[in-house]
Amino acid sequence: MNGTVPTRRRVLLAALGLALAAAVSLGLARFAYALLLPPMRNELGWSWFTAGAMNTANAAGYLLGALAMPALLRRIDARWLMLGGGAGSALLLALHATASADLLIGALRLATGIASAASFVAGGLLAARLAGHAAALQPQPIGSGLVLGLYYGGTGLGIIVSTLVAAPLPWRAGWSALGAACAVATVATAVTQRGWAAPAAAAAQPQQATARPFAWALAGYAMFGLGYIGYMTFVIGLLREQGLAAGAIHAFYVLLGAGVVASSWLWSGLLQRWRGGQTLALLNALLALATLMPVLSAHPAVVAASGLLFGSVFLSVVASTTALVRHNLPEAAWASGITRFTIVFAGGQIVGPSLVGLVADGSGGLLRGFALSAALLALGAVFAWRQRPLTAS
Repeated sequence: MNGTVPTRRRVLLAALGLALAAAVSLGLARFAYALLLPPMRNELGWSWFTAGAMNTANAAGYLLGALAMPALLRRIDARWLMLGGGAGSALLLALHATASADLLIGALRLATGIASAASFVAGGLLAARLAGHAAALQPQPIGSGLVLGLYYGGTGLGIIVSTLVAAPLPWRAGWSALGAACAVATVATAVTQRGWAAPAAAAAQPQQATARPFAWALAGYAMFGLGYIGYMTFVIGLLREQGLAAGAIHAFYVLLGAGVVASSWLWSGLLQRWRGGQTLALLNALLALATLMPVLSAHPAVVAASGLLFGSVFLSVVASTTALVRHNLPEAAWASGITRFTIVFAGGQIVGPSLVGLVADGSGGLLRGFALSAALLALGAVFAWRQRPLTAS
């Protein structure tokens, strides 16, 4: 903070504010699309491939934004990048309500990806810095894993809010509601971050993190990006095809979001304790199981268990890579390390939605696409397990 010693309450308030930034950049700007995809597909006459391509455009924009972040972070306060990305996401989501042409919708998804990358990468860097303040608190330190878990778990709040405000509405009104929710959350984040020093990375003499030492973790994370996004893009469409009622589907997505929020506490200990790829491997394996469950059975209890398990795991995979960077690199290299993982994550997401959509348009439909996603996640678990710590415990 600017010349003052942070208190426990102040750190927790700042962590919750950063969680709202994650709610905007992922929960509202990306994952709400799954809720509005089925009515959009019906009205606009999309194939599954076209529906997936819209999230491919979003992921491509995310990659472009992530690639620009190292240079931007050397020149601009991370708080301004985070808040600017949130404000841009709010405007772009509202504009979705006005679009009908595939090309325009794709362009909006692309631009939203760029804005959400600015918000999410900058927010992740700020969360990593805040985790250091939290661990140094006296006499009651706050675990760094809990702070990171709160940040990434904030995505669950976005998923819950998107279900409540957008799912009951026609898809155009739903996009307008999502834009308004993003604006409110971004204002709240700005209020909680006042008083925290967040200089551009150049002031901290940034270091570049090389990719080779993290090769297995990066490979495992790429498989995560490929595999998880199929579930988060098409799961609502699959449940509709399987005949679940609208109320049950909405309850499923709220349950999934609640699982994301709970993940802050479920995995914080592992994020603090394991310094290699073990956490990434375990979480990828659990996601593979959750993705396979609705393929094996459409029973409501199985579907609910799948959503709860998936929600309680998938954003903690992202948190595990930030923890891996914090454990193994000096602070001056955190921005570079987080960005490398973010780029790999985005690259997997570019291919994933279109790949699963292409498979779903063939024989076997979405069930075969989900089986492919589960296989990719399982392969990611194998890769990540081979990642060893770079520094001694």
